[in-house]
Amino acid sequence: MKTEPGEFSFDDLVAAPRSQHHWDGVRNYQARNFMRDEFKRGDLVFIYHSSVAEPKVMGIAEVVREAYPDSFALDPKSPYFDPKSEATGESRWVMVDVAARSRMSQPVTLATMREQPTLQGMALLRPGQRLSIQPVTKDEWDIVVSLGKPCPLLKGQGQRSPRKS
Repeated sequence: MKTEPGEFSFDDLVAAPRSQHHWDGVRNYQARNFMRDEFKRGDLVFIYHSSVAEPKVMGIAEVVREAYPDSFALDPKSPYFDPKSEATGESRWVMVDVAARSRMSQPVTLATMREQPTLQGMALLRPGQRLSIQPVTKDEWDIVVSLGKPCPLLKGQGQRSPRKS
């Protein structure tokens, strides 16, 4: 799951109550379909910081609530407002809830992933891939985990409110 850390970072997720927050604002049909059709409670996902000098996987989160309507699509004050959803009264977009589970001891940079011959087929590394939600195979997952050496979060690590609403 890609995020721009200036909007909502892995640290913001960790700092949220119970280190848990909804993942809203996805406005691409293919990314929405991944969340709606593929994400199951208990699935683990990488949290990847994009739109930064050095894009990288920062941590791991768990899907704790499966896809449900993204209510921000119906809120005219939200940056994620969708007039087409408002016209029908139902959000055509979904969100999921995720909880931070572990932080990478060594964030895994895009450059590091590109250096791994076994990751060359990874969706994230393919030219033109811009989706905020992308699939990762088990082998790719294992390689990124081995590179990042994740550490479980300790209780009480979340202390401040997240910036995203």
